[in-house]
Amino acid sequence: MKKLLATLLMLTMLLGMTLAVAQEDPYAVTEPITIQFWHTHEEKFAENLQYMFDRFKEVQPLITVEPIYVGSYSDMNEKLISAIAANEVPAIVTSNTSYPAAYGESGICEILDPYIAASNYPAADFGEGLLASTSYNGEQIALPYLISTQVMYYNQSVAEAEGIEMPKTFDQMDAFLEKATLFNEDGTTKRWGTIFGGWDYWYTEMLYMNNGVKVIDNETNTTDINGEAAVKVTEKLKEWVDKGYAYYAYGTGASSTMRQTFWDGNAFSVFHTSSLYDTYVESAADKFEVGMAWLPGGSDGESFKSEVGGAVVLIPAKASQAQKNAAWKLMEFMTSPEINLYWADKTGYFPTRQSVMGTPEYEEYLSRKPAMQSVVSMSSQINPRNQSPVYNTSANLWRDALAKILVEGAPVQETLDQAALEITEILEDQ
Repeated sequence: MKKLLATLLMLTMLLGMTLAVAQEDPYAVTEPITIQFWHTHEEKFAENLQYMFDRFKEVQPLITVEPIYVGSYSDMNEKLISAIAANEVPAIVTSNTSYPAAYGESGICEILDPYIAASNYPAADFGEGLLASTSYNGEQIALPYLISTQVMYYNQSVAEAEGIEMPKTFDQMDAFLEKATLFNEDGTTKRWGTIFGGWDYWYTEMLYMNNGVKVIDNETNTTDINGEAAVKVTEKLKEWVDKGYAYYAYGTGASSTMRQTFWDGNAFSVFHTSSLYDTYVESAADKFEVGMAWLPGGSDGESFKSEVGGAVVLIPAKASQAQKNAAWKLMEFMTSPEINLYWADKTGYFPTRQSVMGTPEYEEYLSRKPAMQSVVSMSSQINPRNQSPVYNTSANLWRDALAKILVEGAPVQETLDQAALEITEILEDQ
């Protein structure tokens, strides 16, 4: 009888503790649960993911995470939409920074503000720009996860040997490309001055935006991709391509082709994402030193903005509440300062939690990755993506128009006019 009473007393105490936890945290996880985490991390990051989940299990032993690799960001978008339609969603997913606005418009994401308030999560530690990138209509619908921005990688060894300086503004690109490009005796290009990542509008977008072009003007709900400034930039890109100074990488395999061309020494520089810093450095390690520079600013010498890229993490609104509670705990952990710096160190993404910067661990990280300093020092210039829910669709039309001009030789004004017409129709249908 005494043993029975002791058991009942223990159960009563455990029940009381569980109720107290639930009252203190309405999103507490009080019983074992397994959740699916859909992600876009390639196989080379499997070890890093496992490290994160092992550490998470130490602090949240009731939650088991089942990671599922989905593919590219576009693959993730398609699979997530299908899962929502079938009412079979995962608990948590990663997504490209270009999607939150459209997701917010469609009500796809769980609103995180109540979770943030209940757990006293220090969201402000991300800074205003990154929070804006993961918000919609003033509500937090995602959190920054692995953040990057647009940069130029360049052959630092060649730059030092040949006295090549990276361009600070768009107007300096002519002189830069002329010096960085080498030709064969037959006039063909031996070493491209640069390669533009044309498979994604994001890589060349800031050359336009820093010169006043707006793919979508949210105030007027219009586009000026066929305006005077846009035509001027496009004609200059075409001139560089036609002269053999630059290559516009577009189509299947464009990314891998661009990277290999650079590593083979057949391109002095490339426009790509800062998240691939480690990849670029490690792949060229036995050949040359790799530098990383901020993109050329506007011709006015004052506009040096870039845009946030990389991945955010979100919870589908259609997930069960038990899934959401567990997903929030994982989201908190994934975006913590410790894990934020861990991923920055193991990849090419950069630290986004302000509380990380200035710590001994952060300074040690920069000492091993000095080229990251040029990006981190300009972090205040990194802006949110355009929040129009039709921006991604519209900008992809613009990207395809640029490919017609720069790859197929289509006329500049006429091609941009057609793309602008199609974008205008999309804007009018909102």
